[in-house]
Amino acid sequence: MSATIESLLIDKVNLAIDQLRPFLHADGGDIELVDITSDYVVRVRLLGACKDCSMSSMTLKAGLEDAIRVAAPEVKAVVAVEEHEIL
Repeated sequence: MSATIESLLIDKVNLAIDQLRPFLHADGGDIELVDITSDYVVRVRLLGACKDCSMSSMTLKAGLEDAIRVAAPEVKAVVAVEEHEIL
């Protein structure tokens, strides 16, 4: 992925995250973009209340992944990573 394409993709993903962020903040949580892999998998870190929430997998798949795919259809998947998984 070229630097320009990567930059545009990061901007699209961050825009989708920013649109959902107020809802996460309302529940005491947040989300952070970690990176986007070369095969278009978005890796995020759940923060605050989202980190331990039993509904976080549903939020990730039903909310965030759908929003990101609308903004950036080239994204193949969205996965949450733990602190120790971040390189």
